Amino acid sequence: MSAMDKPNQLQVSVDEIEQDLPAYLQRVCAGETIVSVQAGEPIAEIKPIVPAAGSRRPFGLCAGEFSVPDDFDAPLSETILQEFEAR
Repeated sequence: MSAMDKPNQLQVSVDEIEQDLPAYLQRVCAGETIVSVQAGEPIAEIKPIVPAAGSRRPFGLCAGEFSVPDDFDAPLSETILQEFEAR
């Protein structure tokens, strides 16, 4: 089955999408897949993101695995900056 044969797909030119992007994104959010075409050829598929199966990761999954040092957001030393920036 090609991309153009799937049910619930809309074929739209790039120009049409550019003229009313919010409306097309609203259709995607409603479950439609949009195939973007240029010169009659499909070039991209815009489709809803399907949530991953299963439950969401719980908060605190790595609790106790590591600790953030008190000086985490302190400025870096000049030596580290030079090494990082390859000076």
